[in-house]
Amino acid sequence: MIFSNHKQAVLSVLIATAVSGAMITDAFAQARSSERGARGGKKQAKAEVLYPNATRQEPEQKSSAKVGPKLQKMIDSYNDQKFPETRAQADEILANPAANTYDKSLAAQLASQAAYQLDDVASAKKYLEQVLQLGGLDNNGHYQSMLMLGQLQLQDDQINEGLATLDKYFAETKSNKPEELIAKGQALYQAERYAEAIPVLQQAIAGSPEPKDNWNQLLMAAMAEAGQTGEAVKQAETLAAKNPNDKKAQLNLASMYMQADQMDKAGAVMAKLYAAGQLTDEREYKQLYSIYANSENKEKDVIAVINDGLQKNILKPDYQVYLALAQAYYYSEPQQADKAIEAWQKAAPLSKDGETYLNLARVLHSEGRIPEAKQAAQQALAKGVKNQADAKKIINLK
Repeated sequence: MIFSNHKQAVLSVLIATAVSGAMITDAFAQARSSERGARGGKKQAKAEVLYPNATRQEPEQKSSAKVGPKLQKMIDSYNDQKFPETRAQADEILANPAANTYDKSLAAQLASQAAYQLDDVASAKKYLEQVLQLGGLDNNGHYQSMLMLGQLQLQDDQINEGLATLDKYFAETKSNKPEELIAKGQALYQAERYAEAIPVLQQAIAGSPEPKDNWNQLLMAAMAEAGQTGEAVKQAETLAAKNPNDKKAQLNLASMYMQADQMDKAGAVMAKLYAAGQLTDEREYKQLYSIYANSENKEKDVIAVINDGLQKNILKPDYQVYLALAQAYYYSEPQQADKAIEAWQKAAPLSKDGETYLNLARVLHSEGRIPEAKQAAQQALAKGVKNQADAKKIINLK
């Protein structure tokens, strides 16, 4: 099922935009070019204001004369992907008594990027905390650092800390960017605060011209976990109706029907995809035969789908497949005991214990195949069963 692993939803962390280095280099270059422009009497274009509604008062952006060349050298190292050198140079600036607040803030910010590139997330977070404590950057650099810190905290399963950082970020920036709201919605979901996650995710989806498929999946999962199964089904139905040719939308709809115990509807959706030849992987085949297995009088459909999947090498000949096939043969009308036994004989050796062998022994016994039943019972004992008495009774049959 699409939503079978709700609580392992992967965060869509937006770190890529924060670690490109462009925002840092541009911030410094803007300040330096502004100084040169002022001396030459030329006006310089301002950098794009990313947070026009921010409540924070921006500090003056100006590097100190003594440290400016060191900043440029550090930036050059970063742009040349010399990350260890970048960190070393940043640490020197942070320890330099001649460095002002802006110098140190920029050094800490660039050090965080270098640390992240070196897979040292713990240090990256510490540097980002320094950026925020120093407070010497413009709003663009300050709040992008805050956003990255929150995302790294969430990535490290520091859910409460990450949410606190994101709450501060949204409160101060008044940002309503869908990609950023999704990060908060996912964090609330992971914190099992499903009811709170729903409106945040809805706002993100509504604000995006092309919301990603996994955003809608996450919203439906949050609704289902919050006990709003009906709303989750409606959401899935709406998406499927808008995208009748979108396989993912149809699979999501089938999954939501399954969660709502509407197996007939789930089966109808999957059967349509199957008939159109759109089911192409193992998970989809398993979802289809599982729906049929949990529906009334669908044993023949279970058998057809499994055999088709095995023939096409889409389904692996594993324990679960053979077990489902055996049960379908055994409970079909008319019963196909011989084929059921054949499938159980394939499933039993793949089982983690001897319970399947014991069930096979019981079926063989009922079919009058006593020698085979005794052998299966012995294999059950050898592999381990809870009810040894039943196995021994079959072994001792005359």
